[in-house]
Amino acid sequence: MTADTDTPDPTGHPATGLDEVVHQRIRLGILAIAHEARRVEFGYLRTHLDLTAGNLSKHLSVLETAGLVDIEKGYQGKRARTWITLTTAGNTALAEEISHLKTLIARIETTTEDR
Repeated sequence: MTADTDTPDPTGHPATGLDEVVHQRIRLGILAIAHEARRVEFGYLRTHLDLTAGNLSKHLSVLETAGLVDIEKGYQGKRARTWITLTTAGNTALAEEISHLKTLIARIETTTEDR
């Protein structure tokens, strides 16, 4: 429906296109950092997103289950490391989320200008 009539809006509201898996603040942050870095170390994400290891692990598990990130465990020297990379699906999901957010912002800005 449009805001001022009972007429259905065929395009829907931009907020309905936001992806629950991607849109959550921490997961969006993980995807954005992984996109910028191409390959990011677990500790870097934990520090820069101000998370506990357990909290970050839970969010990474959601993203990995959705096929949006790959998680690689290995060693750097004698230290165990975990690296995160964005999959093709992750890049697509991030781009779509940003597109929906831009549409939502433009709609709000247009509505604000009209008042």
